[in-house]
Amino acid sequence: MTQSNKASLILVATCACWAFSFPIMKSLEQVGRLTYPTASSVFFASLCVACRFTSAGLVMAAFCGRSLRNVTRLEVMQGAGLGLFGGMGLVLQMDGMAYTLASTSAFLTQAYCVLIPIWVCLRYLRPPAPQVVGACLLAVVGAGVLSGLGSEKFQFGRGEWETLAGSVMFTGQILWLDRPLFHPNNSRHASVIMFGVMALTAWPMAFATAPNFNAVLNAYQSPSAITLLVVLVGLCTLITFPLANHWQPRVTATQAGLLYCTEPVFTAFVTLFAPGMISAATGVQYANESLTLHLIIGGVAILAANVWLLMAPPPAPTRA
Repeated sequence: MTQSNKASLILVATCACWAFSFPIMKSLEQVGRLTYPTASSVFFASLCVACRFTSAGLVMAAFCGRSLRNVTRLEVMQGAGLGLFGGMGLVLQMDGMAYTLASTSAFLTQAYCVLIPIWVCLRYLRPPAPQVVGACLLAVVGAGVLSGLGSEKFQFGRGEWETLAGSVMFTGQILWLDRPLFHPNNSRHASVIMFGVMALTAWPMAFATAPNFNAVLNAYQSPSAITLLVVLVGLCTLITFPLANHWQPRVTATQAGLLYCTEPVFTAFVTLFAPGMISAATGVQYANESLTLHLIIGGVAILAANVWLLMAPPPAPTRA
């Protein structure tokens, strides 16, 4: 198995883990609203990001131990860029979900699979390969079918604009990690910096939008909230982001964008059973979703797009 194919499989596995973050984050907001029902969606979104990545950063720093003393300037630079793009993207995505349909959010989040080839085209002043264009279009169609977008009236408001802005941030994150300058870096060190910057990005927003100071301390202090945070940090953060930071540079940015499009496919399947389990454990009202033809057709289209691109011959070396 080639390094590229191995990296592709690992990135798909990270998407499968990330899929659990959506029902967990949605449930966390509902648990928080049991105590602070009038708090804004921005407060819960930023507080979740802040708690999640503060905890992950501390655990990752302990795991790295004394090796962090040898962190380099390029590792700090890489982690800081990833943290800024990722932190802003997550807050925008989470807040946007409160103002738009889940189907619309799922579709617009995948905008990076189109934005990345456009950037690569402009960066190297050459048109993308026909196979790349076809795979990206197939992924977009698959995302639209998967989300059931055709059955809803599509219009742009706060939620749609925030979700699209979040996708632009995720595009920046993918392209930043793709820079050859960072490839020799220790990805664990960069991940620690990334987690720290994401937390520092979110904490000021959490305090600024909190109904009062105690809300920051008490919103997620219940046993249900703590349990959800532990799973979110362990399964959806500490396992996934270091793996993505290490293996994504083994594939092209365009391929990474398409591989990450498998995340909503896994999310659609996870929401068939996870919401009911979370509701039973926490007491929030969150029903399971149903298996639909849209899910099957859309998922198959996205997976087919990735297989199509994997079968493409490797691109010729390009001089920047």
